[in-house]
Amino acid sequence: MAAQSRSKAFCCVPKCSNSKQKQPYMSFHEFPTNDMQRQKWVHAIRRDEGPKFDIRRASTLVCSQHFTAADFIQGSCRLKPGVIPSRFQWNNFHVQPQKQSAFERSSARLGVDVRAPKTVDLQSNDSEVIVKDHDYAAYPPPGALDEALEYIAELEARLKKISLETPTVFSRFCVSDHTIRYYTRFPSQEVFQVFWESVCPSATNLMYWTKAQRMGQEASPTPSPARKIQLIDELFMYCCRVAAGLRERVIADIFGVSMATVSRTVITWANYLYFVLGSVPIWMSREQISSSMPEKYSSFSPNVRVILDCTEIFCESPTSLTLHSEIFSNYKSTTTFKGLLGVAPCGAVTFISRLYTGSISDKEITRRSGILSLLEPGDEVMADKGFTIGDMITNVGATLIIPPFKRDRQFSKTDCQKTQTIARLRILVERVIRRVKENHIFDSAVPLSLSGTIDQIWHNCCFMVNYQGPMFLEH
Repeated sequence: MAAQSRSKAFCCVPKCSNSKQKQPYMSFHEFPTNDMQRQKWVHAIRRDEGPKFDIRRASTLVCSQHFTAADFIQGSCRLKPGVIPSRFQWNNFHVQPQKQSAFERSSARLGVDVRAPKTVDLQSNDSEVIVKDHDYAAYPPPGALDEALEYIAELEARLKKISLETPTVFSRFCVSDHTIRYYTRFPSQEVFQVFWESVCPSATNLMYWTKAQRMGQEASPTPSPARKIQLIDELFMYCCRVAAGLRERVIADIFGVSMATVSRTVITWANYLYFVLGSVPIWMSREQISSSMPEKYSSFSPNVRVILDCTEIFCESPTSLTLHSEIFSNYKSTTTFKGLLGVAPCGAVTFISRLYTGSISDKEITRRSGILSLLEPGDEVMADKGFTIGDMITNVGATLIIPPFKRDRQFSKTDCQKTQTIARLRILVERVIRRVKENHIFDSAVPLSLSGTIDQIWHNCCFMVNYQGPMFLEH
């Protein structure tokens, strides 16, 4: 039904601004009274009836621009019964052609009517094959799969060539084992490649830490943006900051990114490596300790399970007096973080504690670290004389081996020999700690901006000592 008499008629179709006042030559049509037909109109114009769209008689109209010429009764502006608007801005005012059925597509492709099965001539030797009903059941023409496989192989070769033609920052800087050791602390390119291949599969789904923070605040988080640098370069950027100790400004200039990107990438990889490496069990069983124990240890203390020592990392002094007093170390006379490290007699790192404030004692950090729960009755623990943890070690059935205390004016010959022997054996943990601190990020005081990530960096540096090869005591 047309509504041409209305001078203030407007079209209700989205993105259509036609009105009777602007386009007086157009006809405007009311929605059908039949419920089913009206719903078809509503669906066609992409509207939903509700508080924002209420169909009212003589006021909710659709202009003639959205109908085809075949929809009108010849010689009039009245619509034929049952027609539906089909021309809109989102389909460029074209009516989509009706999709052919599977039978029609098969008939057009094969040149036969597949709905009429062919008969088999029993009198002749040649029989006609009945054509399948659906085109997806038909076999592809000869050679089609060969062409597809050749095209796939060509695309793979092209992709491989593109990847080789795009050099990474890592490949430009790490050209030898010497540069690998300087920038990453890995002993060789082969060892670095083994480590990279072990973390690469899961690193492809890595999410920046800023994105992870926003996920808890957004109802529907948006996907992560495309990476500005390649994944292996992100790991190399982390190594440049931690192992080589380069400043963020220098790293930003090398990689051609902002300092914020460098900071975000370093924090993300520090947490990711902490998560991955922290799930690897490094505490060695008693059988593993015995099978790998050097002769020097087996002749003096065959049951030694671990060698303990604490170390401190300098950090910037906070402005808060309360926080300053907590992280101030009387031993170092400055603000520090303190961690406990356990090393097996073979030189492997088997225990890494979290970092604590510098004011904590060796005894308290041993109690909090959780290493006591790993010891078994009969184990021996070697430590420095400052570790007054004999009572805690005894409670778990283990034995503490430390240099003897001087009771008289001078040491006896036996005490001197024992002190020297323990010192020669305990030097192993000191050398491991030296390897940890060869990561140049510890050359200067850790900035307060990394206070939330330094614990993860400390753990990763201690763990990666095991990738630097065995450490043997000199004879």
